[in-house]
Amino acid sequence: KPGEQKHPKEPSSLQCMHLAVVACGDRLEETLIMLKSAVLFSSSRLCFHIFAEDSLKPEFEKKLKEWPSSYTKKFESNIYPITFSVGNAQEWKKLFKPCAAQRLFLPVILKDVDSLLYVDTDVLFLRPIDDIWHLLREFNSTQLAAMAPEHEIPKIGWYSRFARHPYYGSTGINSGVMLMNLTRIRSTQFKNSLIPGGLTWEEMLYPLYQKYKNYITWGDQDLLNIIFYFNPECLYVFPCQWNYRPDHCMYGSNCRGAEDEGVSILHGNRGVYHDDKQPTFRALYEVIRDFPFEDNLFQSLYYPLQSKFLDTVHTLCGRIPQVFLKQIEKTMKKVYENRVIVYLGANHRY
Repeated sequence: KPGEQKHPKEPSSLQCMHLAVVACGDRLEETLIMLKSAVLFSSSRLCFHIFAEDSLKPEFEKKLKEWPSSYTKKFESNIYPITFSVGNAQEWKKLFKPCAAQRLFLPVILKDVDSLLYVDTDVLFLRPIDDIWHLLREFNSTQLAAMAPEHEIPKIGWYSRFARHPYYGSTGINSGVMLMNLTRIRSTQFKNSLIPGGLTWEEMLYPLYQKYKNYITWGDQDLLNIIFYFNPECLYVFPCQWNYRPDHCMYGSNCRGAEDEGVSILHGNRGVYHDDKQPTFRALYEVIRDFPFEDNLFQSLYYPLQSKFLDTVHTLCGRIPQVFLKQIEKTMKKVYENRVIVYLGANHRY
């Protein structure tokens, strides 16, 4: 009825692609650039779940409201405090990086969310989230999460050379981009090294951490590796172009999928958006950061990117610019075509 209060969360949360991120310390800008890349290219509605320290909450709210309405209408956002439902909160906070362990608790906290894409703050989407979201349909009846391998080649992989705990497959998995069917996670009994029977996700987390805490280097990622080592049938492994990191090009090119299809999701770990070690990664970050929302994507994003890449050709990652540009070019063409069709459909003339 006209004038009646609407409650968008019920229907829209069913149609949403849910995206979660955990931001603490100095990760505000990085998180906002990640969310910007998600909104720029995605065609379906997005629901952001931002887990942040209390001091960051007002900043997130302020900055997201400053985006133009043509973009803010494409998403809704919820900001949550950092909480750990089991075990010692201080211990969890100190595990690897501040608050990173929060991602382990998403199935427990977001009880009404069926499926979710979790990403680290240093991730950039170079194509619509819709495309990775569709991988949920590829899961077989036992799979409940999807991640990319930590490395393609065991002889240069970290886990295969240094790990002192069980890990998934021959090179381990990287948890910076993680697609999850939370409903399945909540209802599964997981095999483990603690008791002969199965344990639920929530029951397993703290005892597993207690058992392995002296052997883990990469915090919550190591715990996920341990969990999927004991439950390999639960994991869907997607290829490296969905979690493309400096490791894939700084030792020579070792992500075949990205060479064939282009990078789909860029993961600038090792702080590469903020130093000079990998200028190609930094160029992408800065161009998306500086892109004025209402501008033309080709003019104000693609062309500046091409010219910035010319300055990076002397580096190992910079000598393969097409790998970084292929998906972003394809995505922009699609966005442009959609807008032109809509424009012409409204009986306008150029």
